[in-house]
Amino acid sequence: MRENELLSVENLEVKYFLRRSTVKAVNGVSFTINKGERVGLVGETGAGKTTTALSILRLIPEPPGKITNGTITLNGRNLMETSEKDMRKIRGNDVSMIFQDPMTSLSPVMTVGDQIREVISLHSDMSKAQTIERAKEMLELVGIPGERYGEYPHQFSGGMRQRVLIAISLACNPKLLIADEPTSALDVTIQAQVLELIADLRKKFNMSLLLITHDLGVVAETCDRIMIMYSGRIVESGPVRTVYKNIQHPYTVGLFNSLPRLDIDTDRLEPIKGMMPDPNDLPPGCTFYDRCPYVMERCKQELPVLSEVGEGHFVACFHACNKESSNG
Repeated sequence: MRENELLSVENLEVKYFLRRSTVKAVNGVSFTINKGERVGLVGETGAGKTTTALSILRLIPEPPGKITNGTITLNGRNLMETSEKDMRKIRGNDVSMIFQDPMTSLSPVMTVGDQIREVISLHSDMSKAQTIERAKEMLELVGIPGERYGEYPHQFSGGMRQRVLIAISLACNPKLLIADEPTSALDVTIQAQVLELIADLRKKFNMSLLLITHDLGVVAETCDRIMIMYSGRIVESGPVRTVYKNIQHPYTVGLFNSLPRLDIDTDRLEPIKGMMPDPNDLPPGCTFYDRCPYVMERCKQELPVLSEVGEGHFVACFHACNKESSNG
């Protein structure tokens, strides 16, 4: 493990064993996150982004889910060999997660203050009075008056509930924050406020960030590096500026082409044709082949692996690698 490396995920595989089928949700994912680094994980719904995040916290529901292969190393510790008792100490303390929907993530029968205080009391030796004071400080930190400690989630707006979740996630100063589409249920104005808040607090606490999102614009504004995920695999990754200026994988090209642009006047956006393959029955080769305009015969039978096409820029595509070879 490199000195500056905080998280290392190697060849992660996650499957859901259902009664009549096996869902291959994550299929050999490998990546690292350095200390203080901001990484964006982008892909369509069903690509395996949330399952990857839940695997890091060892929160895959078992059954039916199971991590069938791979290692997850956080700050030099192999989480796959860590007991559930120790994982409860690690969650919230070393790694925290902001979940998608604040209304289903917060308990409706506990005050927001008590929900923040619960996390603090689990990971510290503070007295009850001290944890209450700390919880109020966390509310103030995310822009909510401390006197609202005794109120319940239904008394807050969607944006405020998301701020409460951020306060819970950051209460114990984690080394890694996983934000799973933290603004998907919010309007555009509140989205900007929440993202700015996360960015400010990340810098204040010197945390690493794994941001899961559909929004390539958000990644451009907030992340150092991007990973494009498709059908349970990373198909392109690299520094944000490098990838955006030199897009290689046809799927990444499709994602960008489906975005509205101010510099081009067009009547219709260009969607990616077709659908993602059934995770119960993945093809032996590239899972994007039947949607790809550059498909070759080998794409249907051989699985492309991530290859470096530039400094720190990796792509899993025969067409892209052939193109780079011919350019070189």
